[in-house]
Amino acid sequence: MRVTLNDEALELAEGTTLGRLLAELEQDKPGVAVALNQQVVARGRWPEQALAPDDTITLFHAIAGG
Repeated sequence: MRVTLNDEALELAEGTTLGRLLAELEQDKPGVAVALNQQVVARGRWPEQALAPDDTITLFHAIAGG
């Protein structure tokens, strides 16, 4: 299935979860936030959040400052 991650098309296996994708990309670390189809997904839901064809995923990296 095809999804979009930060404006880049990716081909993933059917049944891939958000948690699995982030682990494969080594992005399942502190300071990372994720929006799926413009809705923020809580970190605790990443492991069970199934991805579907044409989903849009946006990764954000927290930056300290003020």
